[in-house]
Amino acid sequence: MSGFFIWLAKKLGEELDEWLRATGLPKTPNIRGVIAPHAGYSYSGRCAAYAFANIDPENISLVFLLGPSHHHYTPKCALTTATVYRTPLGDLPVDVEVNEELKATGKFELMDLHVDEAEHSMEMHLPYLAKVFHGHPVKVVPILVGSLNSQNEAMYGKLLAKYVDDPQIFFSVSSDFCHWGARFHYMHYDKSHGPIHKSIEALDRMGMDIIESGDPDAFKDHLQDFGNTICGRHPISVFLHMLRSTSAKISIGFLRYEQSSQCKSMKDSSVSYASAVAKLS
Repeated sequence: MSGFFIWLAKKLGEELDEWLRATGLPKTPNIRGVIAPHAGYSYSGRCAAYAFANIDPENISLVFLLGPSHHHYTPKCALTTATVYRTPLGDLPVDVEVNEELKATGKFELMDLHVDEAEHSMEMHLPYLAKVFHGHPVKVVPILVGSLNSQNEAMYGKLLAKYVDDPQIFFSVSSDFCHWGARFHYMHYDKSHGPIHKSIEALDRMGMDIIESGDPDAFKDHLQDFGNTICGRHPISVFLHMLRSTSAKISIGFLRYEQSSQCKSMKDSSVSYASAVAKLS
């Protein structure tokens, strides 16, 4: 291991530690999942800390990662062919047994290694998980969530719901929120909210409120009505269907919202970030 890599790992570890401490949030045993952003840490790292700081690693042995596919089109969900995910803060072994169990359903594709390596939506959650679970044996099951239709969102939600009932299993759902500006081909602006960035926030908070309601159908309607560019809409929808199909009573609550910049003119652009926890009632 090179000296530069060791230095990089140390700097990253210190940065994540600082952000986790700054939230002031306690580790809570009844947190069963998180929704957190996946942009570069200089943009969304602080916001993401508000999700990961809540995790109590003591009794969790497996983390499902649900992330959207940014580069590879698939109408299904896909599983990794890797056996370990390496991060600067430690390795996270893949639960091969659970991976095979999912594969046996016939509902999943397998990711090519280059697809796996190119996708950042789950990658950006991995160092936070390695940090939070340091010293605690934990495995991961990464699931790349493709461009699912409503029926498949519900199908995968029901298929995965049984894992929510196991208190040793945790879910890390990856999503950024509104991508606004000409470069994202999305410029919805409701002037009644004042500046553009306030209109963006109002739109995001409308979506966040619906996610908190736990209603995947209402979330789908919201996305169709406003076209909000929430890149993790399919992983979030699958997660909402999971919570609807499980016997455990779990509710989602958002803790933090940020924007990469404040848009004031139609020439500006920004990406929104939001962090939430799914808590056992």
